[in-house]
Amino acid sequence: MMRILSLETSTEYCSIALWQDGDIIDRCEHVGQRHSELIMEIMSDLLEEAGVTLVQLNGIAYGAGPGSFTGVRIACGITQGLALGANLPVVGVCTLQALAQAAGFDKVIAALDARMGEIYHAAYEKRSGVWVMVCEPNLCMPHQAPRISGNGWFGAGSGFAMHGEVLEHRYAGQIIASNPQAIPQAGAIAELAVPFFAAGQGMDASHATPVYLRDKVALKTSER
Repeated sequence: MMRILSLETSTEYCSIALWQDGDIIDRCEHVGQRHSELIMEIMSDLLEEAGVTLVQLNGIAYGAGPGSFTGVRIACGITQGLALGANLPVVGVCTLQALAQAAGFDKVIAALDARMGEIYHAAYEKRSGVWVMVCEPNLCMPHQAPRISGNGWFGAGSGFAMHGEVLEHRYAGQIIASNPQAIPQAGAIAELAVPFFAAGQGMDASHATPVYLRDKVALKTSER
């Protein structure tokens, strides 16, 4: 049996999942800024319920970002610590692709609120059961979001909650619906990571790195 533990903390939610040969047990709690305080307890409870220990895992997947600067670092750091201790490979998954995976549509524009009036944005299309990146992850102003061809797109993520009107205007006639409340979740992270583990493409924990897209994480007083 293949078992993959996955962690996702790039938003105000703390999401943990255990993938076991296609079956998923997960936990998702709104924790605000308390990820570092609660994540180990949530994870321990989930593993105890499943009767699984770290040494029984085949690997650990994590939401690599983009997202909250601190949140992304927490998932990456805890994944590194757990994997090093249990000698497990790791796989980092883009949070925007996780939004697409869970959306339930084959053409997804994923957008997370990046604060400072910007969004983290990407677009994916599923072709023959495989996700193809139509627009790579980027940081942009909503009204300058990259153009995408075709219609039948579904919008997912908090970028649509904060800037839905602007994005719908930007993609007028192309977006059929959206879910502004969608968040990256560990279950989707695990599903996307499984093929990499199955192909022996998991990384050494020391190589696990976050994806930020933004070097500057705060405005100066003069810029506010």
